Amino acid sequence: MKKLLVMLLCVFTLLSAACGKEQSAKEHEGLNVVTSFYPMYVATLNVVDGVEGVNLVNMTKPQTGCLHDYQLTTQDMKLLETADVLVANGGGMEAFIEEIVKQEPNLKVVDASKDIEMIKDEDEENPHVWVSVTNEIQQVKNIVAQLSEIDPKHKEQYEKNGNEYIKKLEALRDEMHKDLAPFAGKEIVTFHEAFPYFAKEFNLKIAAVIDREPGTEPTPQELEDTIEIIKKAGIKAVFTEPQYSPGAANTISKETGAKIYTLDPVVTGEANDGAKNAYIETMQKNAATLVKALQ
Repeated sequence: MKKLLVMLLCVFTLLSAACGKEQSAKEHEGLNVVTSFYPMYVATLNVVDGVEGVNLVNMTKPQTGCLHDYQLTTQDMKLLETADVLVANGGGMEAFIEEIVKQEPNLKVVDASKDIEMIKDEDEENPHVWVSVTNEIQQVKNIVAQLSEIDPKHKEQYEKNGNEYIKKLEALRDEMHKDLAPFAGKEIVTFHEAFPYFAKEFNLKIAAVIDREPGTEPTPQELEDTIEIIKKAGIKAVFTEPQYSPGAANTISKETGAKIYTLDPVVTGEANDGAKNAYIETMQKNAATLVKALQ
């Protein structure tokens, strides 16, 4: 009887292992693409839309925002174990990339910021390149090119989708340049260092940044310095971001009389099919907000 039980146990173990392998294989059917955070998801969604066998998932939660000091979770690592490709912004945004590559050496990483000229903030490269429409276009091109190398079978579809999306982005850029041209040279005060590329593209000047370290309140001295800049320059608008508390901006507004408006760097949102037009729609709202605030 004991021998029979041992034999049955062995058979059960082998069957379980086989089922486990079969389930693992099922999880890896097609090309599993993971994006690091929301703006990468939006761009990649437009590139892979309708491509058979490509499964797209965003790694971080909808409310995560920019990946400053982001710590990988157990859930993130489980997701990346089943991924074939990780689409990352690059430029230092994802400080955890090296850790991932060490643990998942077969994972292909798409660097969406390749060949984009970076702006430096105090000797560190600013990774918020996608907030410039021109840079967003380059990021889409990078995603198309690198995905096509990884998955050449679908190269034609990636290129077709990418070109269609780029045409929409080019129309957006033209529209925004037309709307914002009358305000060239105007000074603005932004919440954190997300908008230098945007300001450069649309000929705006960032006079001050409220919170250079998102998630931490500016010091009393930093607040005082920003208030002084606003008063001296006669700046009438202060811009917050929907991802962060407007507390410091409210204080500045009370001290200076500057009105508070919101600019969205397109970093949070639901990762679903409805996100395809999220970048374009949000940037159109940003342009409308600036026109209202600066006129």
